[in-house]
Amino acid sequence: MKNIFRILLFSIGCTIAANAQDTLLTKDKAVELTLENNYGIKVANNNLKIAENNKGILNSGYLPTLSGTAGANYRNASSNSEFESRDPVNVSGAVSKTYNASIGINYLLFNGFNRVNMYKSLQEQYNLTELQARQVIENTLVTLFFAYYEVARLTENEANQKKNLEVSKQRYERANYGFEYGQNTRLDVLNAEVDMNNDSIAYLNAKLLLNNGKRDLNVVLGRPINTNFEVTTEVEYILGLNLASLMKSAEENNVTVLQARKNIELGEYTIRMNRAGYMPNVALTSSYAWTKSNNEPTSPFSPLLSVQKGINAGVSLSWDIFDGGQTKTRVDNARITLKNQEIRTEETVEVLKRDLNNAWETYQNSLYTLEVQRTNVATNQLNFERSTDQYKLGRITSIDFRQAQINLNNAELNLSQAKYAAKNAELNLLQLAGILLENTNY
Repeated sequence: MKNIFRILLFSIGCTIAANAQDTLLTKDKAVELTLENNYGIKVANNNLKIAENNKGILNSGYLPTLSGTAGANYRNASSNSEFESRDPVNVSGAVSKTYNASIGINYLLFNGFNRVNMYKSLQEQYNLTELQARQVIENTLVTLFFAYYEVARLTENEANQKKNLEVSKQRYERANYGFEYGQNTRLDVLNAEVDMNNDSIAYLNAKLLLNNGKRDLNVVLGRPINTNFEVTTEVEYILGLNLASLMKSAEENNVTVLQARKNIELGEYTIRMNRAGYMPNVALTSSYAWTKSNNEPTSPFSPLLSVQKGINAGVSLSWDIFDGGQTKTRVDNARITLKNQEIRTEETVEVLKRDLNNAWETYQNSLYTLEVQRTNVATNQLNFERSTDQYKLGRITSIDFRQAQINLNNAELNLSQAKYAAKNAELNLLQLAGILLENTNY
């Protein structure tokens, strides 16, 4: 028992010393750290940058392509030439050097509107990626506040268990004092000691859970897991929430529904792009070329120096009049895919309505439970105070006093649980309604 007291005193002392150095982590600061450091949000932001690059003019196909070539050639040859009316010509080791360079430009003038629709599709793909990034942020913030409020609950739990332990210590000291003066039996002392030891274990477990909860929150914050801090245990609830207005907002702003609708738009562009296979392609080409040759004479008529340069331009048209039905197959499949997306969107809306109704009932039940638990705490607090007075006067047994103590402790723990469960239910409602990021009352 003395060892347990030493452990508790050391633990409490360390807690007091640490708390003096702890920094209060406000909810606003937690949001700031999460948006800056969270790993999932970093990945989402990088994906958004990729989508932004993809939708740019450099990836649109609207710009021409420019290419250049250059080369040099060396030739050393011998030749023997015989003529009918003149002497043979024999040349040995004739050197020929040729240099060339060219630059060309190509531009796709028309490809069945595929380029237009591809460019618009990339714009919508960027918008979809924005929605995906928003969903990551929303999910991360919900995870953040669930973890934050769990730390707050565990903080209250630790405080309640500490207070409960102090009551048990006082009861043990009183029982031991009464035993020394013959007012209590040895059994009373042993019962008090057992209860005190159990409460000490509960307190140590509460500290363990609190430390684990803080590490979980630090992971969400994207900072070293053993960073110590304190959180505020104050909770503010949004007044005046209405199911009808939440439902209307959800159908217009829920990020999952918006993504489903955006995929429908992308499906329509996919059909248009596949239809481009029915149309011809028209391309413009132009080039400038330069060639120079230095030759040693191999015959009286061969030039010693030759320079050629000039501009070439042209237009070409290609048209797959019949491609074996591949274009038709792609278009038909794209239409079926679009139909499937429309069906999935309808399902998404119905699932959202169900989830929102369930979340609303959970929220209402949580608020009612919170009020009941507040009443329970007040009732049990009054019962405990009266039981304490009666116990000191010897009018109730230690077992009755212990039961009053347990009832109060359980009521306080249940109130803390209900307090944060109601807030978490509220956050879930806001996310489903698509207004979580607009809310500042976390």
